[in-house]
Amino acid sequence: MKPVQSELKKWMQQNKNFQENYVKIREEVINDPEIKEFLSFNPQLTKRDIDKNLIKLYEYKSQSKQCDRCQSLGGCVNMVQGYSPILQVDGSEIHLVYEKCHNRVGYEKMKEQHKLIQSLYMPKEIFSASIESIDIDGDRQPVVHELLTFLKEAKNELPRKGLYFSGPFGVGKTYFLGAIANELKKMDYSSMLIYMPEFVREMKGSIKDDSINEKISYFKKTDVLMLDDMGAETQSAWFRDEILGSILQYRMMENLPVFFTSNYTLDQLEVQLGKSNRGGVETVKAGRIIERIKQVSREVPLDGINRRD
Repeated sequence: MKPVQSELKKWMQQNKNFQENYVKIREEVINDPEIKEFLSFNPQLTKRDIDKNLIKLYEYKSQSKQCDRCQSLGGCVNMVQGYSPILQVDGSEIHLVYEKCHNRVGYEKMKEQHKLIQSLYMPKEIFSASIESIDIDGDRQPVVHELLTFLKEAKNELPRKGLYFSGPFGVGKTYFLGAIANELKKMDYSSMLIYMPEFVREMKGSIKDDSINEKISYFKKTDVLMLDDMGAETQSAWFRDEILGSILQYRMMENLPVFFTSNYTLDQLEVQLGKSNRGGVETVKAGRIIERIKQVSREVPLDGINRRD
């Protein structure tokens, strides 16, 4: 059997069109500005070396470099979607390697950031909330100021206290939580948003599958914990003392912030938490929870029109 290389060379010599196209492509490749620069940095490469590796140089030339010809990751024109070619030299060999392009890096970062916000039973629209879309009127201006102050400090270090938004139905307290969470994910902080009535049911259900300690540990340690609609849950001394009290105690000791929303002020919430499902009043235990809330947050009243109407 004749060597493949010699047969290929013979075929090339016999096909004039191929030879002409080859010469044309070679000239285009060699005169490509990026390839010319690459070859100037590697003067040890001979004409033979270049011809031997011409297909790699052509592959490099024909592709987008760090998204210069791609509008998005989905519109990537490269052989390996989301990866940009790089030329390297080892002796007389030219190697083509690929690294993640800007669009892929941005896409993967966005996916990771989405994972930073998790929730239990929060409305989906909350995840599209943003600071820019908040309607700032006279009632909201002081609250927005507190919110922006927290986020400004978080750029350097996560503040030890979150905010306790108290106010009537429909004034946008839950929306504020979503807006804060979306800003925090840009700083790579994780947030856990929890709707309190469902949280109580979740914890009770977790006793059966023995996952309660694992879940409590997660709520304790997430960067920013957000508890929505405090006081709306069916009152239970067990949940108040063993679950909520344990989580708040840990976060208080570790200087980890908690955000709350509630239709109750802290004084009103203390009365609500003190009501026993057996009909009694447990003032001391309720006061202990309120004191922990004050250690991990600062009360900010939010008033205004009902925006759900």
